[in-house]
Amino acid sequence: MNVNQHTPMASPYGQPQPGYNHPGYAPLDAGYPVPYAPYNGPALAYQPGAQPQDYSPFTSFPSKAVAATPVSDLSSPLDLGPARGPPTSGAPPVTAPQQYNQYSHSQGDMPNGPPPMTQAPNRTPVSQPYSQGALNMTGSQPNYPQHHGPQPTMHQVTNQMTGMQINSGPPTPAGPGYVPPHSSQLPISTAYSAAPSPAYTQAPPPASSAPTQPPTPRGPATSQQYYGGPMPPSQQPFNSSVPPASQQPFTSSAQPPPSSQQNFPPSSFSGPVPPPSQGPAPPGSPPQQSFPPTQPPFSSAPPPSSQPAFISGPPPPGQGSYQPRAPPPSSQPGHFPPPGPPPTSAPPGQYPGPMPPQQQPPPSQPSPYHSGPSPPRAQMPPTSMAQSNHLPPGPQGQTCPPGPLQQPPSQPGMQGGYPPQQNGAFGQVRGPQPGYAGPYPGQPNYGPPPPAPAPAPAPAAQKRLDPDSIPSPIQVIEDDRAKSTEPFTTGVRGQAPPLVTTNFQVKDQGNASPRFIRCTAYNMPCTADMAKQSQVPLAAVIKPLATLPPDETPPYLVDHGEGGPIRCNRCKAYMCPYMQFIEGGRRFQCGFCSCVTEVPQHYFQHLDHTGKRVDCYDRPELSLGSYEFLATVDYCKNNKLPQPPAYIFLIDVSYNAVKSGMVNIVCQELKTLLDYLPRENPETDSVVRVGFVTYNKVLHFYNVKASLAQPQMLVVSDVSDMFVPLLDGFLVNVNESRLVIESLLDQIPEMFADTRETETVFGPVIQAGLEALKAADCAGKLFVFHTSLPIAEAPGKLKNREDKKLIGTDKEKSLFQPQAGFYNTLAKECVAQGCCVDLFLFPNQFVDVATLAVVPVSTGGSVYKYTYFQAPSDQERFLNDLRRDVQKLVGFDAVMRVRTSTGIRATDFYGSFFMSNTTDVELAGLDCDKAVTVEFKHDDKLSEETGALMQCAVLYTSCSGQRRLRVHNMAVNCCSQLADLYRNCETDTIINFFSKYAFRGVLTNQTKAVRDTLINQCAQILACYRKNCASPSSAGQLILPECMKLLPVYLNCVLKSDVLLPGADVSLDDRAYLRQLISGMDVSETHVFFYPRLLPLIKLESESLPMAVRDSEERLSKGGVYILETGLHLFLWVGASVQQEVLLNIFGTPSFSQIDPSMVNLPELDNPFSQRLREIIESFRAQRPRYMKLMVVKQEDKAELIFRHFLVEDKSASGGASYVDFLCHMHKEIRQLLS
Repeated sequence: MNVNQHTPMASPYGQPQPGYNHPGYAPLDAGYPVPYAPYNGPALAYQPGAQPQDYSPFTSFPSKAVAATPVSDLSSPLDLGPARGPPTSGAPPVTAPQQYNQYSHSQGDMPNGPPPMTQAPNRTPVSQPYSQGALNMTGSQPNYPQHHGPQPTMHQVTNQMTGMQINSGPPTPAGPGYVPPHSSQLPISTAYSAAPSPAYTQAPPPASSAPTQPPTPRGPATSQQYYGGPMPPSQQPFNSSVPPASQQPFTSSAQPPPSSQQNFPPSSFSGPVPPPSQGPAPPGSPPQQSFPPTQPPFSSAPPPSSQPAFISGPPPPGQGSYQPRAPPPSSQPGHFPPPGPPPTSAPPGQYPGPMPPQQQPPPSQPSPYHSGPSPPRAQMPPTSMAQSNHLPPGPQGQTCPPGPLQQPPSQPGMQGGYPPQQNGAFGQVRGPQPGYAGPYPGQPNYGPPPPAPAPAPAPAAQKRLDPDSIPSPIQVIEDDRAKSTEPFTTGVRGQAPPLVTTNFQVKDQGNASPRFIRCTAYNMPCTADMAKQSQVPLAAVIKPLATLPPDETPPYLVDHGEGGPIRCNRCKAYMCPYMQFIEGGRRFQCGFCSCVTEVPQHYFQHLDHTGKRVDCYDRPELSLGSYEFLATVDYCKNNKLPQPPAYIFLIDVSYNAVKSGMVNIVCQELKTLLDYLPRENPETDSVVRVGFVTYNKVLHFYNVKASLAQPQMLVVSDVSDMFVPLLDGFLVNVNESRLVIESLLDQIPEMFADTRETETVFGPVIQAGLEALKAADCAGKLFVFHTSLPIAEAPGKLKNREDKKLIGTDKEKSLFQPQAGFYNTLAKECVAQGCCVDLFLFPNQFVDVATLAVVPVSTGGSVYKYTYFQAPSDQERFLNDLRRDVQKLVGFDAVMRVRTSTGIRATDFYGSFFMSNTTDVELAGLDCDKAVTVEFKHDDKLSEETGALMQCAVLYTSCSGQRRLRVHNMAVNCCSQLADLYRNCETDTIINFFSKYAFRGVLTNQTKAVRDTLINQCAQILACYRKNCASPSSAGQLILPECMKLLPVYLNCVLKSDVLLPGADVSLDDRAYLRQLISGMDVSETHVFFYPRLLPLIKLESESLPMAVRDSEERLSKGGVYILETGLHLFLWVGASVQQEVLLNIFGTPSFSQIDPSMVNLPELDNPFSQRLREIIESFRAQRPRYMKLMVVKQEDKAELIFRHFLVEDKSASGGASYVDFLCHMHKEIRQLLS
């Protein structure tokens, strides 16, 4: 897709998404500001260094000519080869690399990566070589130092990019299309060779300029040349100077369009761009000329097999390579452009001729995607989508034709992304998918390779980096679903669960279900130094009261009688499967602190021959990861058992509230909703008591005692000293007082129908509810329905401080902080009483959510916001949210503590709660939707034998008034090798952590500093992998760990979010609202929020959902209908040329112009398509904690701007970078760190 695609619309919140074009994205070379230093401490390992002199970041993009790398590097890099034809969807091809404005600077190469991993990745191989520009070398690749000359000018880079082609090898017999995967080849998807860095110096020079043989290196452009010798292909200049990402034309990697098309402004790169005419050519790359001219220079060499570069060359043998997959979809970058004269901009280095034999990867190479050491370089097929451009002649038999790489055509289901990857890795190449066009128009996907073009001409059509050649979230999600067919059993320590997007059943066998706890890494580093080196955050996202699906058993309730739960004497950990019984069962040794504790007489049981208790499987606490204990009076406040909780409804009856219809709607709904108060046993009545208050600038309390004929109203006008005017009759049982309550709810709208009072109070409202709970000596929840900024004279009075001029300045952070300290103090008092506050806001203007949300957030409550509330369109969303909020199971007066085994400790917590000390997370209310993210740090060494243990214990009062302890246990492995760490991480959980870390960071730092910190830490994580875990290869390759290959795309979504990069129309309240909302989200919610789900709806016959497509405008077809879900919004996008039959089935009208964009519900039509579509919408809503209002978006309608805001792979209206651009930027950052 074109990087420069249309800007997405304004965010729904009105904020633009952050873009990389922002100045905000400064190069990270400088490092982050101290306050935002990376998590594990400053990263020492990679300080960006200056680039070597000759290093030109752009080198990798041969300027005009395709640079050809020396043949010798045949590893399969992610060659970002010539761009293939536009995606089938018709999105415009990404022709030119987009500019990365923000990331303009590129520094020198960064050395690569983390140490090689030795083991096979648990999931997909850890590393796929994403080499953008690397080629597989047949022989071993020498370590050539890369030469870094001056950086090419932007123009040159562009040209180079344009000229690059993905394939470097001779054309495959199959033809320009994807090469059929060889067994030796890596799966296409695996390697992200597709975007080899332009660095392939070897690319032939642009047709215009390039001689058949590699041009001599030109100054900076050439920076490719290796020190002293031709660069290895993988190291082609492209990569060498340009950060791999950037060079690859990741963005650019699709070959950049001719320079004229290139979008990168020269300025964007920090280094000079090579002149367009010259691509950097490796000085001594002559051998490379063997590449068929068509191949992009990138292709010149696949990355060494050892690295799993994007390239994802074959996995190292140790790693178990994936079998080659069918070639990636044609749309993938892998294709070489059809042979033709090279674009003028082709990098000069490219050689028209076939690759030298040695360059071609030996057939034997394993697939690039190993996570482990790479296979012998020789024949790694490039994994990259574009398989190595040069397929090894050997087993593959065919080298890639000069034409486009042969990648399998993209599968229709796939968003043209990588070829299907297996398990997240790029897997074997799959055959072309029907219906997908060949890489170039008119080209079959697989065809005999075109005859080798004359050496001189470079490929004719070179385009910017092909989005299909870079890792596809859709492919990773689909691959995970395909392999997760069996129930997930939790008995294996350190086993990563299926992704949150996969439906799977969990069987608890000793570790908590991933529905309760997900970790960022299931292999923890043994030492603090190793953790600091990798910069991978060590955290767990814990959702203690998560709702389980019907086919899973809720945690068992264990009653140990008056003695209470069995605990370790020293660390107070609760009995769990990690306790070791000794001395015949008379004592047990704690798994957390190793202290030995006597077993109480009543709990004694004999051991069997294996040392386990005979009753092990009869006791949940000895055999399961999650269970509950009935707490004794010792665990209760003031040592007395709790009273059942109370719910108090506080309704704003000011002019705005009455006029919008809110007051009437709330009162009518409560009459039926009170029958659905939470209860443990559905058969019994709820024991929750209720009370009612209305307010504007004074408060009205209601006596609804069952013995009264009519409710009584008591008014408190002295709001400066709040008290509750009645005790008896305020909190009542619903069934006893039903008639009085219904009479009250009928009268409230009438009493205030003609009100003229516009001012409201807010602080005294919460104080009133708090005082009522104190008087009743119980915990409970306040439901506050509020409309406007509280400007009436009273405690907690606020002023309008919204100031758009502060955005982007040092003072912007003050806008996220509460105005007054009053609410912090009030929140502390609420938590002490177990008073949780849920706030429903109906604002028509600024209400200062940052301040009003302090109490709800600190008490474990929720904030719901309905801006410009209008009953006809918003009533359904509000009522569904209210019903769920009132009915859901919730615990009160909760305290959570996370204990860990010796060596690590919980150091930081993110979420909606209050902390009065460093260990206890206090929640006045804890519901089934709230998650707490916990960060761990080392305080000692861990051992690989024992692993690391964590136990989360939550003490709470159930909605029936019972005091309980819920315990979740989790054991993870420990590793002394970085490769093992990178093999067992979970990107979705890392993104959940990063988003919460960043969103809390905006309270004390500028948003630009926060974004820079995230980019820096992500670059350090990937650079450490490249340096220490990937096999040596050219710097031009972008090599990503298999399980983190989506880290760049997801991180870019966080950076572009409305909180960090707001658009002009995003209000301060929207940003504050999202900031607090995301702080309590679990992993599945943050995943769909940052990377929305986009489904095509043309065929809905089956029970299964259609396969999602990537979030990019180029994936949308004018003749299609799509549904997009973010967890907060639901859009139905209708193309302008949808068939009449489809419109009749969905809307009951044959005409596009007659569709009513204001509809919030689809008509209930009697046809299978309409029924299935409505079922899908309802199933989406049922999966999310908040009701998603449906918004119908007609193509080219004004509402499309809001919809486009969620197409997160495109550039955003607020300046956020496209995925392709950001990947190039990350590559550049990684290269700088490595250099």
